[in-house]
Amino acid sequence: MFRRVLRLGLAPCRGLRTRKGGFTLDWDVKVSDFKKKIESILPGKRCEMLYDTSHLPPEQSDVVIIGGGILGLSVAFWLKKLESRRGAIRVLVVEQDHTGPSVVNFLRNINEHLAVVDAPPVELKFNPSGCLLLASEKDAATLENNVKMQRQEGAKVCLMSPEQLQNKFPWINVEGVALASYGLEDEGWFDAWSLLHGLRRKVQSMGVFFCQGEVTRFITSSTPMETPSGEQVVLRRINNVHVKMDRSLEYQPVECAVVINAAGAWSGQIAELAGIGKGLPDTLQGTKLPVEPRKRYVHLWHCPQGPGLETPLVADISSGVYFRREGLGSNYLGGCSPTEEEEPDPTNLEVDHDFFQNKVWPHLVQRVPSFKTLEVQRAWAGYYDYNTFDQNGVVGPHPLVVNMYFATGFSGRGLQHAPGIGRAVAEMILEGHFKTIDMSPFLFTRFYLGEKLQEYNIL
Repeated sequence: MFRRVLRLGLAPCRGLRTRKGGFTLDWDVKVSDFKKKIESILPGKRCEMLYDTSHLPPEQSDVVIIGGGILGLSVAFWLKKLESRRGAIRVLVVEQDHTGPSVVNFLRNINEHLAVVDAPPVELKFNPSGCLLLASEKDAATLENNVKMQRQEGAKVCLMSPEQLQNKFPWINVEGVALASYGLEDEGWFDAWSLLHGLRRKVQSMGVFFCQGEVTRFITSSTPMETPSGEQVVLRRINNVHVKMDRSLEYQPVECAVVINAAGAWSGQIAELAGIGKGLPDTLQGTKLPVEPRKRYVHLWHCPQGPGLETPLVADISSGVYFRREGLGSNYLGGCSPTEEEEPDPTNLEVDHDFFQNKVWPHLVQRVPSFKTLEVQRAWAGYYDYNTFDQNGVVGPHPLVVNMYFATGFSGRGLQHAPGIGRAVAEMILEGHFKTIDMSPFLFTRFYLGEKLQEYNIL
């Protein structure tokens, strides 16, 4: 029975009220009254002159979102978009570094969603050249099944034989390719920074608060409980989030009703801070959030002899190598993920340039012979929020920390799914269940139940 409840994603005591029972908007009135009393005691003085707290987050917030990346901002956007009236929900986004419907419809109508009065429109620089996936004999059946599912959902995708592939893209060496899939419509790439900036600007205009700092502590209350099967568990609720300000010893406790863990590569650390995974092995209490930082390289190279302007994003499933054009100047961008044995040190963002020379370039040349003359211009490194369990996302509530919700673990694909994930999490918080998109297969409880939702094509 308990396992059935976990699969359904049910958890008690959800809502947007703080521990004291009132909505946080009441707090503003109390603070204003307090300031007036202080000013009456000290005539001629402004209350703010006693101590400037403008750089601190609010002392109360209905929702605290940990992580100001694309997933955290998407949750913030949909919470404000779906609130019953403007200003009904106070949302705080805590970020350590802000520089770091379907998705297609969201992007196609981006300025309907993210328009801000008196601000220029968001320009995503979308390149609709499509995506081309290449599969060997071993991966052909999986690719075919994926395309079947995509077509059922309305995607315009075609399968191509090696001969058709060679005719369409004569610059590809089709040796070892058994089957290919090619997106005919609404596929390509866009400028992720433009989307992040536009989303951030929009949610600020909707009243979302931002704070640059680090979450260092959760203050929780707990309730022991026995499951129908006799297992002893402890239900916990986060009442306060301690935020340490950037480049300062100062911190601010924030009373809250809901916490969103959208901390990307550091989501596992945030979960552990909330006590998640601190229990006996093979118990729900002892089940960790299996998300950790994995370092990945991106390389930019120049090759005048390379494929032309209509080149799609190409991903060779067997080797894991991908590339696409970058701009109009015969520049290309790409890379591949290392094997488990080759995983680089994630404690720094230094680039191992030998990795391209030894692991990426040989596969590129084998698939696109004209890349033999390429010259690497530059490279950089970043982090995947890598889910070590099944390389797939974690969405929705934790079964025991009853007011922590997840939007993380997409292992490099969070940008693709962000609009839908943000809406799903917001609906779960506001409605108590997934509504527009059923994300129940992505719940945290699958880690305890051992039910993998395996993602096979991590690039």
